[in-house]
Amino acid sequence: MSENKITLGKTLKDARIAKGFTLDDLQQATKIQKRYLIAIEDQQFDELPGDFYVRAFIKQYADMVDLDGGELLKQFDSALPSTQTQEYVDKVNENNPETRSQQRKVDDRSLRLRRLIPLTGIVVVVLAVLVGIWIAAARSGHSTAQQNVDSSSVSVSGSSSSSSSSSSSSSAAKKSSSKKKATKKGTFKRLSATTSGSTWQMTNASSKPKINLSATGNSWMSVSVGGSTTWQGTLTSSTTHALTLPSGTTSVTFNFGNAPVTTVKVDGQKFNFNSATATSNVSSSSSTTTTTTSTSSSTTTSSQVQRVTLEFK
Repeated sequence: MSENKITLGKTLKDARIAKGFTLDDLQQATKIQKRYLIAIEDQQFDELPGDFYVRAFIKQYADMVDLDGGELLKQFDSALPSTQTQEYVDKVNENNPETRSQQRKVDDRSLRLRRLIPLTGIVVVVLAVLVGIWIAAARSGHSTAQQNVDSSSVSVSGSSSSSSSSSSSSSAAKKSSSKKKATKKGTFKRLSATTSGSTWQMTNASSKPKINLSATGNSWMSVSVGGSTTWQGTLTSSTTHALTLPSGTTSVTFNFGNAPVTTVKVDGQKFNFNSATATSNVSSSSSTTTTTTSTSSSTTTSSQVQRVTLEFK
């Protein structure tokens, strides 16, 4: 073990002792499990749930004991395992995740507006053409109807009755179609589970699934699509975050630092990845499989750090 690694762990430990904090105090304040705090002080980074969490946990630890977390990460960068994306370190060092979220929403709205401008022009042209066709058809229909009245009142009456029947049938068909569309809600089914996470499948998701994240306490989390991090940050009981996945997304992966206090909604449907009852759709061929599924669900529910993958079908 290099001198830098020893110095990093000792620096954090000495700062904690100087502040008068115990490991239990630090666990309560940061929501990082005590065994992970001990691993950081002992430089046992392989005891953490993954390289992705090492820098996040070290920065939280440093900030709680009044050290500059960003500066500490730079100073001992060579002693730390590399993360999946360097972008994560830069975003963790920012002080206001809520401001970043608001700025991102403004940028998204500007991009959507630029895309809508040419589309709006096309829609206006199409509407103008349709209105012209409708006016011409209305005039032609009025002329034809007047001629039919003069020639045969019976024919007009029969045509009116037929038109009314057709209109009623069309209205009934639209209502039936609307009811069918309204009943199609997203459903979740767990495919597999481990002690550190699970894999799920969602049916009837929209083409661009909308994700809403919230928490009842401090919770660090990230969202990845296609192996690339789309968003990451720390939410509290007073903050939320919403994002829309790109069209054609087949799966999304969530990393939760404090899963029990985290809530996820997809297209307005609550994703109960922490709930044992949410796995009722998982088929089981025997009582042994049912027992195994129940045990696995209980393990996943009690795990604080989780990696959850949701596939769209």
